[in-house]
Amino acid sequence: MKREAVGQLLFVGIPGRTLDADTRRMLEQLRVGGIVLFRRNAGTPAEIAALTAELHALPSHPLIAIDHEGGRVMRLGEPFTKFPAAAVIGGCHDADLAYRVGTAMGVELASVGIDVNFAPVLDVHSNPANPVIGDRAFGSDPELVSQLGVAMMRGLLDGGIIPCGKHFPGHGVTEKDSHLELPVVRHTRAEIERTELPPFRAAIAADVPMLMTAHVLYPALDAERPATLSRLILTDLLRAELGFGGVVVSDDLEMRAIAGHQPIGDAAIVTLNAGVDVLLVCEHLSEAALACGAIEKAAGDGGLDPQRISAALQRLQRLREQRARLPAVTCALPSAAHRALVAEIERHQL
Repeated sequence: MKREAVGQLLFVGIPGRTLDADTRRMLEQLRVGGIVLFRRNAGTPAEIAALTAELHALPSHPLIAIDHEGGRVMRLGEPFTKFPAAAVIGGCHDADLAYRVGTAMGVELASVGIDVNFAPVLDVHSNPANPVIGDRAFGSDPELVSQLGVAMMRGLLDGGIIPCGKHFPGHGVTEKDSHLELPVVRHTRAEIERTELPPFRAAIAADVPMLMTAHVLYPALDAERPATLSRLILTDLLRAELGFGGVVVSDDLEMRAIAGHQPIGDAAIVTLNAGVDVLLVCEHLSEAALACGAIEKAAGDGGLDPQRISAALQRLQRLREQRARLPAVTCALPSAAHRALVAEIERHQL
């Protein structure tokens, strides 16, 4: 299996606001399919645009992704518009408002060369003690989350950005933070059908191009493996039963819910075999290199079906083609129109 193919399966993080020589060399060696930006990479809009242009020009032409949900999960500060958390938008009960926020977010991100937004959050906030989702969800009603999630997804697309719904099959009821440990959800299959799955069903019906997995153990769905590592959940449920044909991306494999239980190379193989197309390795390029080496070895010795990699690469290519068809946009920052939209949302709260 060629490195050019294996590297495409990885989306990685980089250390700073500019592309230093060591990082460039590593990215060129890995031939990664994508780069995920974080606050550590966020300079001025002009600096971000220069960085994304340099990254796009790498030999593997990586897609550039970011978590830009609004509220407490936004990597880009002023002069980008600070949109409120999803729960605030959910409190307005207005799908058109969610659509307009998605469009505005998309325009701002696309104007600086970003391709993918890891949003909207499709989790249903069904546990007030949840330490990680909370106001990142549109609300506790699956129907409301479905409507607003689909609306924001469509807005992001019309704003020039590929949306990625998350975290399948749901992170809203957990009592633990998967960044730190492995959460377990003991809902019955009937409860999962009633609460967690409706927003994902709605997004799939609306042709969401990308979904992110949850590092969460659902014993009713798979008693042994968390969703990211579960063929029962990702292939049997998500692909076969729910009919999702887009790109499945893992949450970050360096989070403790996964990394605390097995080496990155082992996790990469199990994750790909489960049905994931793209692996996130967001903190250390050295870990991405280990994952890449493990995938190459497994593809050569039968530990990983080459057809599994081929299917993933085909889906990723379709995603790239969809990105190329999205509208080319520009946006002067700060945007008075987008700040007026935030003010409109605030008035809804009065």
